[in-house]
Amino acid sequence: MTKTCNFNFDWARDMDVAITVCDTQGVIVYQNDRSIEINCKDGRSMVGQSLMPCHNERSRAIIARMLNENVDNVYTITKHGRRKLIFQSPWRVDGKVCGLVELSMFLPDSMPHYDRG
Repeated sequence: MTKTCNFNFDWARDMDVAITVCDTQGVIVYQNDRSIEINCKDGRSMVGQSLMPCHNERSRAIIARMLNENVDNVYTITKHGRRKLIFQSPWRVDGKVCGLVELSMFLPDSMPHYDRG
């Protein structure tokens, strides 16, 4: 039996990481509280709306590449004087790409690094 592209993100609602999930058409299907706080100026969820108008042509091309090639996009930014890690990855069910997940989190000024090889 093949699984459908359904999910339950109740565990993520109150995390201190912004989590935004879209389907393969770029329609937002989930935002946790932190994502709404950061991305929605009026405080209302964007679930059901396309994320494409929020992105420039370069970003839309990256989104298309992630969906078409099943690859991640990871980078850091500085916003309001704080460093953030952005991790974007396809989410899959039985190997089928069902959309993208973005995790956006602030990085502490001083962060330990361990080599565990």
